[in-house]
Amino acid sequence: MLAQLKQICSSQHFHVNERRRGFLRFIVKETLSGRALSLKGYTIALAVFGRDQSFDPQADPVVRLEARRLRRDLDSYYVDAGRNDVVRIWIPKGSYVPKFEWLNMPPVAGSSDDLAHDVRTVPAQNDAADVAPCGKDVAPSVKSSVFRRLLIGAALVAAVAAGLAIWMSPFDASRSPSSATREPGVLVMQFDSLSSGESARYLAIGMEQELIANLFHLSGFRLYTSAALANQEPRPAALQVARDRGFAYIVNGSVQADGGEVRVTTSVVNAASGLIVWTKSYSRPLDPQALVGIQRNLAEEIAEVIGQPYGVVRSDMSNGSSMPAVSNMDSYMCVLRAYGYRRTFLRADFDPAMRCLEQSVQRDPGYSDAWAMLGWLHVDAGRLGFAGDDRQKRYEKAQEAIFNALRLQPKNPLALKALAAAYHFTGRYEESQRLTRQLAELYPNDPEILAQLGWRLSVRGNFEEGVPILKRAIDRTLNPPNWYFHFIAVGLCLKGDWEQARRIAERSALGDSGFSQLVLATANAELGDREGTRQALENLARYDPLARDPEGFLRRQGIADQTVGALVAGLGKARALASR
Repeated sequence: MLAQLKQICSSQHFHVNERRRGFLRFIVKETLSGRALSLKGYTIALAVFGRDQSFDPQADPVVRLEARRLRRDLDSYYVDAGRNDVVRIWIPKGSYVPKFEWLNMPPVAGSSDDLAHDVRTVPAQNDAADVAPCGKDVAPSVKSSVFRRLLIGAALVAAVAAGLAIWMSPFDASRSPSSATREPGVLVMQFDSLSSGESARYLAIGMEQELIANLFHLSGFRLYTSAALANQEPRPAALQVARDRGFAYIVNGSVQADGGEVRVTTSVVNAASGLIVWTKSYSRPLDPQALVGIQRNLAEEIAEVIGQPYGVVRSDMSNGSSMPAVSNMDSYMCVLRAYGYRRTFLRADFDPAMRCLEQSVQRDPGYSDAWAMLGWLHVDAGRLGFAGDDRQKRYEKAQEAIFNALRLQPKNPLALKALAAAYHFTGRYEESQRLTRQLAELYPNDPEILAQLGWRLSVRGNFEEGVPILKRAIDRTLNPPNWYFHFIAVGLCLKGDWEQARRIAERSALGDSGFSQLVLATANAELGDREGTRQALENLARYDPLARDPEGFLRRQGIADQTVGALVAGLGKARALASR
């Protein structure tokens, strides 16, 4: 990040005065040093603009005006000279805390896909032949009776799967009514056919039903189909009906099949505001023989983006932009707050999330997700050193909370994920891996489960299997949490690929728990970068449990002895270099 800052400030195309350059340097360095919360107008006015302690931001708008100009200057820079930069630095409106977005991230070693933030549309490897261009015009086949039967069959299979799932759900004892009332409703509308003929119409039906079947296997929201709007007015009334019935989001879609290509467009609308919170189009060659595979793969990808733990619905809810009309949203929002903490594992976010969950289970003792997440945070308190010497007591509390969640909802995926985590951090590694593998089979559209499996395999020394799984999770996640990258970087360190390890560690170093700072210090030391090593060690020093007792901290994570030894040795080398 500091290299990107230096590149911007030294660019002749960054047309700003020295005061705004100082403004940018200050807010970036403060953020990277963990002091983002102190970036207020008053602080910046004193540190950057020479104001004294009598500064009144209401009477003197200098910081607001300069921030507005700096946003404009950064936008201009990235449109022109910075369009090929690896990192984009930007300042959200209403805040002075900069954000960092990776634009042209080099590929992870062994992967041809770059580590972008958006979900890609690359098909699964075993379906590559299904979407390969045929080299001929396939339009005549669209009209054939064979193709029509394929379309009808695909739509019927998907409809039966989705229908069974939805028909069975009210009678599934694992679905707690008390938890369902606190989750946002998601309404999946019928997909529109934008092409003439039966083929596109059947493909639209199949896409809708495949998507419903895939979304059904994800937790955290209530799922409704367009049958909920039966006997209602046409599509324009859907938004009002959704609001009246307390649905939080509407999923719309369309299918166009002509010219040898099928194009599927999907959008998610916030029912309360009417704003489109996500939209994307997918194109595939239209091969009749590959139709079922195309339909299945697209539905899986769309479901992942919409419903995964860090997907569209939860991200939008976390921003507070949607408050569905349900009995009590406080407990649900506490679970979302805990998800936010678990992206970075920052100590400052832990205590508020823990207090919120403790209040939730007191207020709503029948809410399984709150118990599950409470158990997960108790595990974190033990393994990350947040509980001091009471680690065993925290693990006992975790077990009690997780079992409460499972008694309420025996098939709750969040509770089962928390249980797998508890197994790992109490040394039951084989049981943890076995349960996580089972979850990956049961919930194939939840990339967080993949990431947990890849992480647990890698920390136990099985990088050969674990790292490819981590990369799959990254490719299938809208905005991957930093910890998804940690053991990809560690694996590169163990191979001696220090430059690539540093790149990946830098990607994961923004606001995490400090582990990536250890990896970054090690890689920088091996590359002879004394200043980079010193900076990483200074950042690492802020994470007390890890900095004070690195070996003990690493062992509490269940990391294999050989890997712990390599990391501790690398840290020692980094400290020796920095002290010269």
